[in-house]
Amino acid sequence: MNKPIHTDGNAIVYCQGAFNTLNGKTAHGLVRFCRRYQVVAVVDKTYAGQDAGQVLDGKPAGIPVTASIDAALETAAAAGNPASHLVVGIAPDGGRLSTSARQDVMHAIDQGLNVDCGLHDFLTEDEQIVALAQKRSIIIRDIRKPPERNQLHFFSGKIEAVDALKIAILGTDSAVGKRTTAWLIVQAFERLGYQAELVGTGQTAWMQGARYSMILDSLINDFVAGEIEHAVWSAWNDLHPDVIVLEGQGSLMNPAYPGGFELLAAGRPDLVVLQHAPARKEYDGFPGYPIQPLARQIEAIEILSGKPVAAVTVNHEDLSDDQVPAVCEAIEMVVGLPTLDVLRDRADRLVSLLTPYLKGKA
Repeated sequence: MNKPIHTDGNAIVYCQGAFNTLNGKTAHGLVRFCRRYQVVAVVDKTYAGQDAGQVLDGKPAGIPVTASIDAALETAAAAGNPASHLVVGIAPDGGRLSTSARQDVMHAIDQGLNVDCGLHDFLTEDEQIVALAQKRSIIIRDIRKPPERNQLHFFSGKIEAVDALKIAILGTDSAVGKRTTAWLIVQAFERLGYQAELVGTGQTAWMQGARYSMILDSLINDFVAGEIEHAVWSAWNDLHPDVIVLEGQGSLMNPAYPGGFELLAAGRPDLVVLQHAPARKEYDGFPGYPIQPLARQIEAIEILSGKPVAAVTVNHEDLSDDQVPAVCEAIEMVVGLPTLDVLRDRADRLVSLLTPYLKGKA
């Protein structure tokens, strides 16, 4: 299995007021799994003094939560892992940086931390932040900043050359756990000795260290399909993995984030795993917009792609641990598909159900 290599140094993840909420999903991803940085602390005064993994999943991760950036710097230095980066781990609707968060970012820069930010408010276009960064010789990276147009790719059809098993992880809503499930599937395939690559489609996957990725919601629409195709093709052309897992965005029917169509059309997956939060009745952030029934969403995916939904993976938010097995059984009865909670139980059983699809790729 590929081990984390922490190519970019030691990171403090900034998630003030948002950790363990839907607006903290970037921080959550970095706590659960990260190859780009060694995460040395999370900043959120709500959970200060606790272990970030224990707060998030009930499993210690060895990552302390602190009340402030200064406390995180002290904690990391005392542990022999001095921080080199501040990573903005909040992901609010609209991707905007609050006034207080901006002040904290400036303080981090003044303390000598490089800053990586995946929000739509670009730090590299904030004159005050840029001036301070230049004064302190700090590197700022806006992960969501669109590439120059001459660097973008238009769909060409080269996806047809890709002979790996391509698995798309779609969801019935946004912020439902697609990326986490995608990484867990990659890791489970790796444990079996297969080479698996994740194609990331959002800023968090890039921050976690996905080698082949793009930020879909920052791209000009004409190039979305081409960038998906190019990322998948590049992973295949460079490494010839057995499996390529495509991270989904939004959902087919979410009114604000209707992602998924381009992934099916341009990524041309061989099968789909559908992530679903059974206790969630309305689309994330949009009261009054009921989530369409799971069976209908499966039907829509299969009609659009011509490929099977092979399994349903469950997000257990608002479910007690002892409710999960019965909920999975009930879903299986309704849709006739294997249904699993891979965050709770790991993805090994799911991958055992997916490995037969590799035979067609041999």
